[in-house]
Formats: sequence, C-alpha cells, structure tokens
Amino acid sequence: MNQELYNTIGKVAVEKLSSIHSKMKDDTATTDDRKLAVLLEEITALAKNRVSVTSNETELSKGSDVWVERTQGHFPHIRLHGGALEDDPIA
Repeated sequence: MNQELYNTIGKVAVEKLSSIHSKMKDDTATTDDRKLAVLLEEITALAKNRVSVTSNETELSKGSDVWVERTQGHFPHIRLHGGALEDDPIA
C-alpha cells in the first residue's frame, strides 16, 4: 500500500470519527455508530502511540533524555496499545 493511500485512509477515519462524535453530541448516533466510534478511537490511539514511540526512539538515539519502554531485547514497545511495529521480535 502506498503512502498516499495510508494518509487518505487516516484522514477519512478521523473525519468519520469526528462525524460520529457530532452525532453523539446531538444524540442521533445509532448503536452501530457508537461501536464504530470505539474502534476508530482505538485505531487513533494506536497511531498516536506508534508516532510517539518512533519519536522517542529517535530522540534517544540522539542522546536525549526521553522515556522509552523496552522488552527483553532492544525492541521499542508499548505492550497494551501496540505502539511499535517491532513489538514482537519473533513475528
């Protein structure tokens, strides 16, 4: 998948989440809307965590004093939120 498509998927997902939040404020959201919002919120959180992991690892490699969490090896990781692609060194 190319970068433009990834970016577009992200933008559409954020727009959809915003639309659902608006429906929730207006009390017009359906049960399916609310379920989709939960999924989109989780995806958004995962993406934010992944960006944060990448940023912190880059800063650490430059010698900055930043927080990073690591597994048994050198793999950057946010276990509960799947922030890093390198989370599972066996995969």
